[in-house]
Amino acid sequence: MAQITISGLRKRFGTATAVDGVDLVVENGEVMALLGPSGCGKTTTLSLLAGFMSPDEGEIRAGDRVLSSAKDVVPPEHRNMSLIFQSYAVWPHMTVFENVAYGLGVRKISRDETKRRVERVLETVHMSHLSARYPSELSGGQQQRVALARAVVVEPDILLLDEPLSNLDANLREQMRFEIRRLHDETGITMVYVTHDQAEAMVTADRIAIMNLGRIEQVGTPHEIYESPSTAFAASFIGRMNVLEGTLSEERTVTCGPVRLRAASGVALTRGDKAVVCIRPQHVTLSTNGANASGTNQATGRVIRQTYLGEVRDYLIELPGSVHVRAFTDPALDHPVGSEVTLELPIERCRIVEA
Repeated sequence: MAQITISGLRKRFGTATAVDGVDLVVENGEVMALLGPSGCGKTTTLSLLAGFMSPDEGEIRAGDRVLSSAKDVVPPEHRNMSLIFQSYAVWPHMTVFENVAYGLGVRKISRDETKRRVERVLETVHMSHLSARYPSELSGGQQQRVALARAVVVEPDILLLDEPLSNLDANLREQMRFEIRRLHDETGITMVYVTHDQAEAMVTADRIAIMNLGRIEQVGTPHEIYESPSTAFAASFIGRMNVLEGTLSEERTVTCGPVRLRAASGVALTRGDKAVVCIRPQHVTLSTNGANASGTNQATGRVIRQTYLGEVRDYLIELPGSVHVRAFTDPALDHPVGSEVTLELPIERCRIVEA
């Protein structure tokens, strides 16, 4: 096992900068998710980790060993890493057992040791009973388990996963998230997991690094990222979030058009700075009582959309000044489109971040 240290990492393609000064430490035995939209640099970062590309600046270390720098790159086959791609890439002409054993054969592991390792890892991924089947006889989820077993059986120091569940249907994706987490908990392998799916990151990872435009916006546990986002991008990318832009009018108070919003927490800003107030839709309350609707963290608006989703009712409210707020309420609360409602955004649920 090994701690991964990334320092000042940059990678350019022509005039485009794909990775722009990334600093990140992945602790030994940790699962780190690189989370972000398409084009944010997460897959390029993973390719640099794997040794498929050389950085223009910066370096990557595993423990005390330099794997990549602008001067030298250790080849992928000498890094003791395994990589799982979006496609399962299992050999169609080999059985499950043969697929998993393939990497051990390349490493010239003895037949008895190979049999012992393959049987153990197939039991770990719940595929022992299918060891004699061919990939064409397996479901997508079962093929992904074979890919996981093949990556783990060679006992790598680090396992890299690049959108490994993107080709599965929704139900299988949900199931396999927990399988990957369980596999980590049983093996303790250091993992770097690239995904654009926030739920996937929150289930599988110990910590999440949110990436945007080649940079890391925030690193933290799923709870820290969800409850205490440090930037507007981080706030809007994890979960559903109202992101209300305005100006800091006094300490922890932002004026967003005609609405004054006070927050219980946030970053240090100076009066007059542009700021953003973040609040989750489930924390916004609606009523038809207009009393005190002009007070701090209260406003009167008009329902411009509402959708019944079974577990909740999803509202979009327009406030004066074209300020829009989304609210999730009890499904029994039915305010028709066009009706006037009072919003309350609880101070303790509001957070101020830099614009």
